[in-house]
Amino acid sequence: MPKKIDHEERKEKILKTALEVFSEVGYRDANLSLIAERCSLSRPTIYQYFKDKDEIYYYAVKLVTGHLFLELSEMAFDLSLGDEIDRLIKIAVRIVDYAISAESELTKLMEVMLQQKEFNKDFSQIIYKRTAKLSILFRRLLSHAKHENVVKPDLDVDMSANHLFSLLESFCFQIAFFKNFNRQETVSLLSSYLNSLR
Repeated sequence: MPKKIDHEERKEKILKTALEVFSEVGYRDANLSLIAERCSLSRPTIYQYFKDKDEIYYYAVKLVTGHLFLELSEMAFDLSLGDEIDRLIKIAVRIVDYAISAESELTKLMEVMLQQKEFNKDFSQIIYKRTAKLSILFRRLLSHAKHENVVKPDLDVDMSANHLFSLLESFCFQIAFFKNFNRQETVSLLSSYLNSLR
């Protein structure tokens, strides 16, 4: 009897293997044949899932970020977690913790971005598409907080959402590249910043 294939599991294996290959040999020198070989699959099998390296990179980013956003959306509107600022703190801490748990994948994604920058290939649009919902979520919560008088009446919602996003982006970079990343200091800084908006 033929073995039943779990296509989602295989797709995830291809993505994780591709990240390793990109990180080891560089995005430019990586090819689908090498990825297929490392996965113990044929190149035509890889093409059943992805059309090219760019698509693999896009889905690798999606793999790293996808599951998390659903969880964050639920947290954003869970009133039992406190007011909007309390929920933003919990969301920000969850993002940091997720980045810590996915450090290896995060590092590989960023290494590929840095390697490709040398060849004028810009993956920022892929990252932007995968994180735009997060910026919108921050704005929605801050707008609601302003409407409910949880934050200062003159709060600039867009600027504050951008600050929070930039802080988290910076922390993700630190997690990926600095071994002395301090979670406790980071959580304290995020809490201080968000509480200062009250």
